Amino acid sequence: MHRSYPALGLAAALAAAIPAVAQAPTPGAPDATRVLAGNYKIDTNHTQVVWTVNHMGISPLSGSFGASGGTLDLDPAKPSTAKVTVNFNVADMSTTVPAFTKHLSSADFFDVVKFSTATFSSTEVQASGESAKITGNLTIKGITQPVTLDARFFGAGTNPMSKKLNVGFSATTTIKRSDFGLGYALPAIPDQVDLRIAAAFERVG
Repeated sequence: MHRSYPALGLAAALAAAIPAVAQAPTPGAPDATRVLAGNYKIDTNHTQVVWTVNHMGISPLSGSFGASGGTLDLDPAKPSTAKVTVNFNVADMSTTVPAFTKHLSSADFFDVVKFSTATFSSTEVQASGESAKITGNLTIKGITQPVTLDARFFGAGTNPMSKKLNVGFSATTTIKRSDFGLGYALPAIPDQVDLRIAAAFERVG
């Protein structure tokens, strides 16, 4: 007797379709030839900084916050002339423990009531291929210190939602908490803070 198995037929069709979806190209790619000269604005929905500290030599401890604004002036033909400024929204900091987030937001650490944002503004770019050392001024709690980011081009492509060219970069650096008046308990909690930054920009001109 012949039997019909519509459910099996549907499953087979879906299985055949999945590889095609999985192999579809992403809008962006690590192809520097896609990058165009112009003015860019920060994509606040896809930019973040993740900080990590050594918690008493026992475990790493991390948190993050996003960006509230920023600009990038970029000419691929003259990468060393690039200028970037990013405002980070410290007041919206996130950790996995609400009580810890609240403490970090207090006057003991970031004092977000008085200083809701942190700012990085570049002063020099030393480009080498798709990597660059970006020196600039980092301001936290009204205190400005020079820092150097080890940055790398991540990808570029047209955002299918906005139809605008987007470019993205990753960067790392290390700062000292004591340089910015961030907290206490040294040396129980070491002074070093590692920062990992993911930044996306949308071309506006």
